[in-house]
Amino acid sequence: MTSPAALYLQDAHPINEGMDYVRYAESKGFEAVWQADSRLVRDAIVPMSAFAAVTDTIKIGSGVVDCWTRNPARLAATFSTLDDLAPGRVILGIGAWWDPLAAKVGVSRAKPLRAMREIITSVRALLHNETVTFQGEFVHLDGVELDYVYQERRPKDVPIYLGATGLQMMELAGEIADGVVLNYLVSPDYNKTAIEALARGAEKKGRRWEDIDRPQLVVCSVHEDRKTALDMARLMVTQYLGQQPHIMKASGVPQSLLDKVGEVLTWPATHEQVVAASKLVPDEIVQMLTASGTPEDARAKVREYMADGATCPILYPLGDVKAMIDAFSGWTA
Repeated sequence: MTSPAALYLQDAHPINEGMDYVRYAESKGFEAVWQADSRLVRDAIVPMSAFAAVTDTIKIGSGVVDCWTRNPARLAATFSTLDDLAPGRVILGIGAWWDPLAAKVGVSRAKPLRAMREIITSVRALLHNETVTFQGEFVHLDGVELDYVYQERRPKDVPIYLGATGLQMMELAGEIADGVVLNYLVSPDYNKTAIEALARGAEKKGRRWEDIDRPQLVVCSVHEDRKTALDMARLMVTQYLGQQPHIMKASGVPQSLLDKVGEVLTWPATHEQVVAASKLVPDEIVQMLTASGTPEDARAKVREYMADGATCPILYPLGDVKAMIDAFSGWTA
């Protein structure tokens, strides 16, 4: 059967180019575009607004904003505003961020599970047009509502998707989220363990894990020359081996390789360091963690992620974006 794909954009392209790519993806039947809060380079909300303004049907998600740096009331107001611009098309994707970046800007990620539970609970209530009083450890709201004066007062149809990698966060997603954004640079086998955790959380609330949407970020490097495609992906894999080893370890990357790469890369890593460290990363690791190669190679890899529990691939393009969109236009899952 055919299965729609989604597009993922971060900060590799000017926003005007991103707008063009999103319009093109919409014309090719893509289901959604997800825009990241990328490190400290690009905020997600501005490009999401731009994408919403130039499209008609494609869904627009944050993939993801962090739960620490936006007050829950302001977070609800922001996504309520986005829904005003693109009614019924906006998705709030939220995650727990990562170190060392969080620590470097003064954010302590202590008790991320408790924080995420409080934030999702309160933001959802605000979006549902409720008056919220919430005195938690991280959320403090006293009779707060989205106090519309000129706009129509209505519940906003903004589903909340939790971006999770760790199994405890995955279990929480099964309890409280409308969907889960499965991470990129993980192996398909990782998905099997993640879905088990999602199911445990869903069972706690009498839900079926199959009813929870499970789009998955997939790094996708497409080129007619397979070696070129693998080399483009290798640089990104190398960067994440050094900067987010918790994701890599969860995917089964040998600790010995993580240690070797970590000896070369500092944070933030220079391009020269990434190139040098990439020489340590074999093809099989690139192939394990990404959908890279010819168009058919990439589609085959994405089918593995779908077979292991993903509902929709969120394709992170390396190289020619429109060529990648073409490769997944009307593809067969």
